[in-house]
Amino acid sequence: MTTGFDTREQPTTAAKAHLTVHVFGNLTIRRGPVVLRAHQLGGPKPRQIFEILLVNLGLPVSKDRLIELLWGASAPVEALPTLESYVSVLRRHLQPGAGKFGPLQTTTGGYVLDRDLVDVDLDQFDVLLFRAQKTISGLAYPLLLRALDLANAPLLGDELVPGWAAEARDLHAARLTSARILASETAAALHRIDDALEFANLALADEPLNERAWTALILGLEMSGRHAEGLQAYDRCRHAMQNELGCAPGPILRAAQLRLLRATADGDGDLADVLSALLMLHEQLSVSPTNGPASRPAPTTPRPEPVADSLREATDVVTSFLRRAVARA
Repeated sequence: MTTGFDTREQPTTAAKAHLTVHVFGNLTIRRGPVVLRAHQLGGPKPRQIFEILLVNLGLPVSKDRLIELLWGASAPVEALPTLESYVSVLRRHLQPGAGKFGPLQTTTGGYVLDRDLVDVDLDQFDVLLFRAQKTISGLAYPLLLRALDLANAPLLGDELVPGWAAEARDLHAARLTSARILASETAAALHRIDDALEFANLALADEPLNERAWTALILGLEMSGRHAEGLQAYDRCRHAMQNELGCAPGPILRAAQLRLLRATADGDGDLADVLSALLMLHEQLSVSPTNGPASRPAPTTPRPEPVADSLREATDVVTSFLRRAVARA
């Protein structure tokens, strides 16, 4: 009696080889007790096919796309059969005895790695970051620490030349910076200020013009009472954005700068006096009446004598400070 189904014995899911793969740093594959390295996959091209499928875990990649990534405009005439032979070689190393029924599977016009049969540290990083973005600080922080611990080495360390590997590293770098900024913000919310500052500085090392990273750093310094350092950080941020982007920091950072100035002005010493004077001058400029049309200047109202005296005193403080600074230069 025939059932219409193929009754040939196929490996069950439990019998299929399960792979644990590290793509941060040098490529490492574990299949049960067996450990495979990059040089044990049948050559550079089979290894690269595997890595391309790894960074697209669970997503089919067409044969045409693989040929394009592997050879670019220099694809040989026999590229398709050559690609298929490389996949066969790769299967013999990854899933010996399983044929097409292991983790590396054939799809219509391409290949895919089965997510249920392959664990990849890059994919784990992305999942942890996604979960952290969707939950509260107390639960997010350990997820972020785990994600950042996974990504403690360069992505695809064995592939320094291919363009597709550089593109994958760029995409991951953006996610890594986001994870570090979120870790900084989350640590600050949990009052782990030293951790917050460390993650913010790491994010800025990645992306020196990332305003969200600057915000995390400057707000962290403000929370820790390091007001002078916060002002210095704001000044670095302002210069970087002005020189590279031609713009100024946004309203959140400008508000933080004003709070830092006021906090510093409440202290003792020459710097506090100068900042107090500058703040007074700034406030007076902010409330000064604006001039009308150039042909008809608006009449000015004489300032009350105490206000005028205060402005003169503030000006004298700033001028004296600048003279001393120039004399010491």
